[in-house]
This record gives sequence, structure tokens and C-alpha cells, in this order.
Amino acid sequence: MIMLDNAALDILFNQARTHSAWLDKEISDEQLHRIYEVMKWGPTSANSSPARIVFVKSGEAKEKLLACMGPGNVDKTRAAPVTAIIGMDMQFYDKLPQLFPHTDARSWFVGKQALIEATALRNSSLQGAYFIMAARALGLDCGPMSGFDADKINAAFFAGTSIRANFVCNLGYGDKSQMNPRSPRLSFDEACRII
Repeated sequence: MIMLDNAALDILFNQARTHSAWLDKEISDEQLHRIYEVMKWGPTSANSSPARIVFVKSGEAKEKLLACMGPGNVDKTRAAPVTAIIGMDMQFYDKLPQLFPHTDARSWFVGKQALIEATALRNSSLQGAYFIMAARALGLDCGPMSGFDADKINAAFFAGTSIRANFVCNLGYGDKSQMNPRSPRLSFDEACRII
């Protein structure tokens, strides 16, 4: 296994920041395709891959999304070139014959609502984290957020589907001049145990 050098770790973690202010610089559809092509390889349980992403880019779609955002997230979402809605397909198991073909994994989930919900949430959240890492690795900055009305997003963007919103993530080129000092993190001893 090859280890990343410190410069790569800085891009992904050490120097990466959550952005709220954005430069006026477009993101191409090709860049969005590339993010997905990188992030899709991250592991999920039984290769379930429940994340579904809507890239909100047009002015009309952005206005629809702004109506769903909490007051503190409206301006930063309006300024971002693209906002990704990371959704979770609550019928992800219907894709398991394609994604996990060596056994009947679909039968593990059918009719088991609590397991479906837990698996969809856990694994779409994992995929959302892979999404952030892929975007950073490809030169973009991210601003992942809660602070929205999930029912409104579901009605506006996922009506008539089995997809539900998990979180949203602004994408673009962050305006570093607008950043606050970096917030601290817990130390190893505060957050971890080795037993």
C-alpha cells in the first residue's frame, strides 16, 4: 500500500476547511462527473451504494433549493456555484442484484424497514464523506450542511421517488479571505481508546 505524502494529506484533511464564502468561478459538468466517478468506489456495506446526488446548478433550481434552506444557510448556498443534495434511496436494495450479484442480498432487506433506514442513512453518509474527499482531491472546496427542511427538499427534488435527503454540500472555490480561524478538534485521548 502506498502512503499519501503530507501535501496530499493537507489537501484532504490537514489544511482543508469547510467553506461558506465562494469565489465567482464556475464548475463544469465534467468536474461533477469526475467527482462521482472517483467517489463511487468508496466501500459501502454489501456494496449497497444508496447515495443519490442532485447537483443544483441552474438559477431556477437554486431558487427552489433556497426556499428549503434554513436562514443561516441561504446566502452561502446562493453564492456557491453548485450545491449537491446528497440523498439516500430507501429502495437501494432493488439495485443489489446488480451491485452484489454473488448472493441474494436483496432478500436481506425486503420488508425490514428499520434495517433499510439504518443501512441507507449509514451508507449514504459514508458516500457523502467520500464525495467531500473526492471533491477536495479534484481541487474543489466544500461546505457540507444540515440546516434545511428535509420535507421541503424531498417534495421539491425527490417527489414521486424513493429518495430522501440526507445532507447538502456546497461546492466551489472557497474565498479564503472570508474564513474564521480554524476550530479545534478533540485530542486522541479525548476521542479514542485502545483496548
